[in-house]
Amino acid sequence: MVEAGEFVVPGKELGFSEEFIPGRGTYEENGRIFASLTGVLKIDMKERKIEVEPKTNTIPEPRVGDIAVCKVVDVKQQFALVKLIRLLRSRRELPGNVYGTIHISQLRSTYVQDIDREIKIGDVVLAKVTNTRRVPIALSTVERPLGAIKAYCTSCNIALELEGKRLVCPNCGRYESRKYSSEYGKGVI
Repeated sequence: MVEAGEFVVPGKELGFSEEFIPGRGTYEENGRIFASLTGVLKIDMKERKIEVEPKTNTIPEPRVGDIAVCKVVDVKQQFALVKLIRLLRSRRELPGNVYGTIHISQLRSTYVQDIDREIKIGDVVLAKVTNTRRVPIALSTVERPLGAIKAYCTSCNIALELEGKRLVCPNCGRYESRKYSSEYGKGVI
């Protein structure tokens, strides 16, 4: 069998599902665990988990705790639906359509009565991944550095500018309310 620290390639048999929980970079088939990535084998005996740490340029996969750049595609009464564009830890965009939701209770640390005052369709937001076991992925903007990093005027669709602690449209002068990030307008996108 293989040992921790060993270099493995996709398809290499790593162990049995009776012994280990298949982790990142692995897959299970007929009770056997195989490598799905090229990389170094890691074995956590305490958790009884086996995974492969990639050593090649892999497609980023959202993990709990990641900060994601997202675009708001729909806003409902209790949540906003967002498309994850990329993870801050990676320069690569996420392939395909990876969606997440930000529940109204996960927008701010304080009570939010009306979701439409906090987030709008078209906004680009920084959000923290809180659960990847459900589809769509669960996200949060509660922490201070999270929230809108780019927002648009609902009247003329021009990017809003931050003036003091308020977002204002440079075209029509309209002030708009959002849960904005401390990184608003700094070009994080």
